[in-house]
Amino acid sequence: MSATGPRASASAAATGWSRPRRIRICPSVLSADFARLAEEIAGVEAAGADFVHVDVMDGRFVPNITFGPIVVDAIRRMTRLPLDVHLMIAEPIRHLEAFAAAGANHLTVHVEAVDDPAAAAKAIRARGIRAGLAIKPKTALGPLLAALAHCDLALVMTVEPGAGGQAFLEGSLARIASVRAAIDAGGHDCLLEVDGGIGPATVAEAAASGADTFVAGHSIFRAPDALAALRAIRGAIAPA
Repeated sequence: MSATGPRASASAAATGWSRPRRIRICPSVLSADFARLAEEIAGVEAAGADFVHVDVMDGRFVPNITFGPIVVDAIRRMTRLPLDVHLMIAEPIRHLEAFAAAGANHLTVHVEAVDDPAAAAKAIRARGIRAGLAIKPKTALGPLLAALAHCDLALVMTVEPGAGGQAFLEGSLARIASVRAAIDAGGHDCLLEVDGGIGPATVAEAAASGADTFVAGHSIFRAPDALAALRAIRGAIAPA
């Protein structure tokens, strides 16, 4: 499955999907310095990042507002890494086409923001890109588990979505393990991503619980040396 839209030439060959499953580190540009964003992204790409994670917030589904398709389009032109776009927005189905055209390789919507998570995932896939479903920490896992057959990525939030720099929530490990068990039991070709409070001190336990894809913002971009921080996160996973 390849990406579509005006940036397809950069994104189609860089979906980041391959088997067997491997660990992926995804720096979140929400925590980057936007005055030097191209430099920040180039740095983490050189350090071995797998995806660039882009958090889109609308001030409705979550309190904060970040950016939309225009910024995604700009980021697409800064890197050849896959763009992992996380839509923390109300009525996400209305905006799938715009983000696909902007160059997203993976689009993730929240189960809380759609009436039918499986149908939402199918609508994303219909645009030629990878489909993700995300779930908040307090939402029962049922709607996500029921739609795993239609997902390329399941995102378990390990903080309340809407702001960077939060601490990893207690109880997240059991939720990660439950989603991992369901993915494996169903034989689904689906990444298990975690987002929130991820750094060298928390990533190993998340990996041991079954996560394979890790979003990290503050722990990379706000570190004194972002490249060393990214490598430290990857290194912390090895014992797990």
